[in-house]
Amino acid sequence: MTVLGIGISYGLATLFAMFSGMPIAFALGAVAVVFMGIYMPAASLDTVTQNVYEEMASITLLSIPLFILKGAAIGKSRAGQDLYSALHAWLHRVPGGLGVANVFACALFAAMAGSSPATCSAIGSAGIPEMRKRGYSGGFAAGIIAAGGTLGILLPPSITMILFAVAAEKSLGRLFLAGIGPGLLLVTLFGAYAVIRFRIEYAAAKAVYAKTGATSPILTRDDFTMAERFNVLPRVLPFVLLLTGVMIALYGGYATPSETAGLGGLLALALIALIYSVWRPSDLAPILKSTIRDSTMLMMIIGMSLLYSYVMSYLHISQSVAESIVAMHLPRWELLAAILVMVVVLGFFLPPVSIILMTAPIILPPLRAANFDIIWFGVVMTIVMEMGLIHPPVGLNIFVIRNVAPDIPLMEVIWGHAAIRASDDGRRAGAVLPAGNCDVPARSRDGAGWRQVSFGAGWASHRVARTRAR
Repeated sequence: MTVLGIGISYGLATLFAMFSGMPIAFALGAVAVVFMGIYMPAASLDTVTQNVYEEMASITLLSIPLFILKGAAIGKSRAGQDLYSALHAWLHRVPGGLGVANVFACALFAAMAGSSPATCSAIGSAGIPEMRKRGYSGGFAAGIIAAGGTLGILLPPSITMILFAVAAEKSLGRLFLAGIGPGLLLVTLFGAYAVIRFRIEYAAAKAVYAKTGATSPILTRDDFTMAERFNVLPRVLPFVLLLTGVMIALYGGYATPSETAGLGGLLALALIALIYSVWRPSDLAPILKSTIRDSTMLMMIIGMSLLYSYVMSYLHISQSVAESIVAMHLPRWELLAAILVMVVVLGFFLPPVSIILMTAPIILPPLRAANFDIIWFGVVMTIVMEMGLIHPPVGLNIFVIRNVAPDIPLMEVIWGHAAIRASDDGRRAGAVLPAGNCDVPARSRDGAGWRQVSFGAGWASHRVARTRAR
């Protein structure tokens, strides 16, 4: 069979396995093993576990479960609710201050936890009931939290960016630093949307009051004394200091990403023990169980995606597709647009982790040939993949919000953030323009940038060479 035929059958088999309801990790692994048995030497099956283990035993990938531990420690405590309450107390004078407080709380929590679902759950459980109680529509309350939760894969520490840095063999520090500017821009735009949407709902409620005399809670104004504002700070400041300390250690070159992740996880456990008295084994058990469950799931996806990419490379599928794309001689911006459209479509059905690990061997060589900055593309790709988190049919953040606020109809949740998605398209288009944050230097303790572990196309070609040598 030709490479084209093998590639088509490989893709169809992957789609069939995905839509059969099989977990993503097992679907990718099953397809890879079946094609290894059919098209590759029998000896290659004997090296599967060894090859996957060698690549999984990576000091860079070690940061993922440690960042998950930090997010679980903060997410299982009342840190999210306290953070939201403090921001609301300080932003209540801003029109739509409750919505703006939710956006800022999502941004800060995402920077501490690095997880979009955890951000939605922690901030949504406190923010959505408060917004509903004060007269905000269910769609507005759910939409602003679902959209704000997407900041978890853009603001450092982002697990998605960690995987992209390893797949692209680029500096993780530079990628983290490049995501801060777009992340802050996103926070600003979401906050502006919250103000505009509040003014619309406030004007509608005022018109109803003038016509019928029926009042709405949205017309009332909260007021906090200066003493009340400062009283909420002690529970929040330690976590802000944790975030600041981790960022200084990371970008100041005092620690590697993995060391920073370990430091953040231990400090988060220490803070929730001191502030919320979460130190008993019964209190820590849910945190550790959540960390083990999420880490195992994610590392299984990574391992099976590595195997999937390896088989693609051995069968010359990824190389042939990349060569075909380069041979088309598309203008560089048309090439970028086509790749981003593909990422958007994949984002409707797959999580960002799978998209990066499955597509990196195919899309990165043509982008390098077109002289695109890969750090910059990593940020753009992460921004585009955010759409998948709030877009049906998968839309993970949508279903997290449904669990937090089951009384809000699913369609209302979807339409609630549809306007945010539409208003965000301009910002995503702007992100495609060349930006200066691509060339931000990253330092490490040796001053040479953080050493990355090679996989993706490089990993696959290395394994292919070893297998053929055997």
